Amino acid sequence: MPAPTTPPPQTGSRPGGRSARVRAAVHRAVRELVADEAGEPMTIPAVAARAGVHATTVYRRWGSVGELLADVTTSRFTGEIVVPDTGSVRGDLERYASDLAKDLGDPDTLALVRATIGTGGEQGAAACRGERRRQLEAILERARARGEQAPSLEHTTDAVLAPLYYRAVFTDFPLTPEWTGSLVSRLLPD
Repeated sequence: MPAPTTPPPQTGSRPGGRSARVRAAVHRAVRELVADEAGEPMTIPAVAARAGVHATTVYRRWGSVGELLADVTTSRFTGEIVVPDTGSVRGDLERYASDLAKDLGDPDTLALVRATIGTGGEQGAAACRGERRRQLEAILERARARGEQAPSLEHTTDAVLAPLYYRAVFTDFPLTPEWTGSLVSRLLPD
């Protein structure tokens, strides 16, 4: 009779396992610290304490506050705004700009963006713009596939994305629907 074989040890992370729980707890702790204006400063030990994990766990996975904020921001922005499909590039960009303005108007989102840009340097800026540029690119590619003339990604970023982020992050001016619509009107004059 052959000897029973034991299965090889499992390696890698388990979806929904400890790694996912730690990541969720750390992300939640970061969002809470960012939203708590009068609270403690954003440090790895502060995040770890609030998340209920050891600081070395956070350092090992993220390395720095900037990397951690970039990860939280990227996670927050991925899939939050649905790329609209209204049937025209103008309609898609108007809806997109309106949705982005509403998102940036949320105090928790705005606090996260400001913290990420302020602490994360270029990595933080890349986290804030990366998914947004991919969304714009999808809108423009779909417009071209429909046979529409669509501006370049760079021009669209400069005309729509940049002013929205600048006004939200660096000023107290509101992101009104009229102002947001004017961005697209200047990009795509009649």
